[in-house]
Amino acid sequence: MKISIGNDHAGPDYKKAIVKYLEDKGIEVINHGTETFDSVDYPDFVHPVANDVENGIADFGIIICGSGNGVAMSVNKHQKIRAALCWIKEIAALARQHNDANIISIPARYTSIQQAIEMVDTFLNTPFEGGRHQNRVNKIPC
Repeated sequence: MKISIGNDHAGPDYKKAIVKYLEDKGIEVINHGTETFDSVDYPDFVHPVANDVENGIADFGIIICGSGNGVAMSVNKHQKIRAALCWIKEIAALARQHNDANIISIPARYTSIQQAIEMVDTFLNTPFEGGRHQNRVNKIPC
């Protein structure tokens, strides 16, 4: 499995912990930064994640900003991306089961690092249910 990850200045600590968690599990990570708390424009760091997922370079993506909203709105402009803003692991599970989400958006200012890792674990280990949900997912792109 290969994961692409990107964040703004609200997420370096979260990304560092998530990357360590993933690498400890033998998962390859593509890191699109940033590594500092200096203010940056989040689209610059999350559009590359969406490109990786959209083009099959990565299996899934993880994006992080303060609220999780800006990064999710940015990547959801890509036709093959279904990013889900998650704040608890149950939402992460539903995002995969019902929406076939391929990117998880994490709100760093509203979750703990431990919660973020639990959400990532749940997201990556929950399969899409298909069935009645597939027709709905097919109707998402414009």
